[in-house]
Amino acid sequence: MDSAKVPSGQAEASVNDDELLSRSRTPALSHSPPRLGFLGVGWIGRNRMEAIARTGVAEVAMLVDSSSEMLDAAAASVPDAQRADSLDDLLNADLDGIVIATPSALHAEQAIRALRAGVAVFCQKPLGRTAEEVRGVVAAARTADRLLGVDLSYRSTAVMRLLQELLRSGDIGEVFAANLVFHNAYGPDKPWFYDPRLSGGGCVMDLGIHLVDLSLWMLDFPTVEGVTSRLYAGGQSLGSTASQVEDYATARIDLSSGATIDVACSWNLSAGCDAVIDATFYGARGALRMRNVGGSFYDFVAERNRGTARETLLEPPDDWGGRAAAEWATRLAAGERFDPSSQELIVVAEVLDRIYGR
Repeated sequence: MDSAKVPSGQAEASVNDDELLSRSRTPALSHSPPRLGFLGVGWIGRNRMEAIARTGVAEVAMLVDSSSEMLDAAAASVPDAQRADSLDDLLNADLDGIVIATPSALHAEQAIRALRAGVAVFCQKPLGRTAEEVRGVVAAARTADRLLGVDLSYRSTAVMRLLQELLRSGDIGEVFAANLVFHNAYGPDKPWFYDPRLSGGGCVMDLGIHLVDLSLWMLDFPTVEGVTSRLYAGGQSLGSTASQVEDYATARIDLSSGATIDVACSWNLSAGCDAVIDATFYGARGALRMRNVGGSFYDFVAERNRGTARETLLEPPDDWGGRAAAEWATRLAAGERFDPSSQELIVVAEVLDRIYGR
């Protein structure tokens, strides 16, 4: 399905980012607490719904899913929520926000429709399959002056927030290199993930997006000067992604500061455990590292390395899975509108496009 397109400069004419930042903190909701609709309540959608419900800052008002089984499971935890059949039903229901957890090919179109209707959006990643789609969504959010959030959830882990604070304080000096990996011993269980027209890409779009986002976010989104990559499928170099998605990828991102970022990600890798997730940032006075524990997808430690010494800074547990969604709902309840930092979503998407050679 083709996503709606909005020219990237459409909303630039009358306000600047300082005005938008001021506006984003101005109460503008018609309901208190805000009423939310959930478009897609599979495992991730239901998890985010429950995380928001636990905060008490918003009302879970409506649920939509093509699976009656998924609807039943979601409704069990929010029995007062109304069931609906489509995005149209949500947009006609006087909602303040919509949480989107549908297949990737639908994200941009659905987000743009909601934003144009004056409804705030929190969307699963990727926000769009290409940078063009992402630019369209961000432009729609800017034009509508509505809060836009994307579930780049690893930013919300306690370990990454601690490491960002230390890195920006100069704890290890200026970063000259970073190395990030996300290897998954399994692959997605839905066929559309393996169709590049529907998914936008393979393991890079699914997992590598987190690595690119984390690295640039940690470094305060420096200018990207160059991107090189190698993509593989079934152990063979992938010359074209037009008809096949990659299951292993490496990329190097060169920054204007002279620093380099190396990322690697995969599906179905013989990793010896469920997952290998690691993000290490190297400075002149040491290194800061996040790594998963025992192959876990959820448990992480934060470390500081100096020479041969390793210091543990933070350990599990940390219930971070739905934190990004809950924080978006909290900001929405406070009346926040368009946030100029949404432009960062475009930067990440542009790097992904360059990794894919498009």
